[in-house]
Amino acid sequence: MKDTTVSHSDLRKLSAEDVRAAIRTGSYTGHTAGLAAGKLQCNLAIIPEQFALDFLRFCLRNPKPCPLVGVGDTGNPLLPTLGRDIDIRSDVSKYRVFENGVMQAEVTDIADIWQDDLVTVALGCSFTFENALLRNGIPVRHIDSGKNVPMFRSNIDLVPAGPFAGQMVVTMRPIPEAQVEQAKSISSRFPQAHGAPIAIGDPANIGIADLQQPDWGDAVTINPGEVPVYWACGVTPQNVLLDAKLPICITHSPGHMLISDVAEDAETTILKTS
Repeated sequence: MKDTTVSHSDLRKLSAEDVRAAIRTGSYTGHTAGLAAGKLQCNLAIIPEQFALDFLRFCLRNPKPCPLVGVGDTGNPLLPTLGRDIDIRSDVSKYRVFENGVMQAEVTDIADIWQDDLVTVALGCSFTFENALLRNGIPVRHIDSGKNVPMFRSNIDLVPAGPFAGQMVVTMRPIPEAQVEQAKSISSRFPQAHGAPIAIGDPANIGIADLQQPDWGDAVTINPGEVPVYWACGVTPQNVLLDAKLPICITHSPGHMLISDVAEDAETTILKTS
């Protein structure tokens, strides 16, 4: 892999296929917020087949943080219903590799650690509805600032399944007070991308102590007249997987999503499994 030679701004107007090509060659290893407008972005969980059924049950029981959009065949790194040329071993800009719940590496390619018993589970991402917010004149602070979205642990309990349980992770976006209801309405049309917000206003109500100290991503400014709005986040299943201490688990690095070829419009997209 070569060093990063393409900037985020270079990729903003390129197609999903072209963005993945830059990622696959190692030319881009940054976050994917704001890239491939109009295309569904996905969180990833790559786990051994023996745990896959319980994890799928967990996702179905917790659809807000874990909206299921694709499942690969055992041992097959391709996801043809999400993109004609997707190879999950190389098409994410940054992965995290865990063993027994402990992170072992953060890498840009997983071909050398791929196993024949691995199953890829793809989950929708809130980056998808951000384009709709922008199209409707609602600011998205982290995109405007060239940052990753701020993510926080919450105190919201999840419905368990097998070894999988825990609390929800949320993303936060400051929204002008006059546009909060519009943001709720727009995001509710994207159930495959976490849907409507799960909380609005005081972060203490969902167990967040300080909005300037995110657990993942970057802190953003909250201007006068703006309200913090919280959406369910795809880092949730990553945390749950770590707590389950699987022998091996591979995820996206927070903010570094798989970009699919599937249209993000919830009214026309038919969600399939690979």
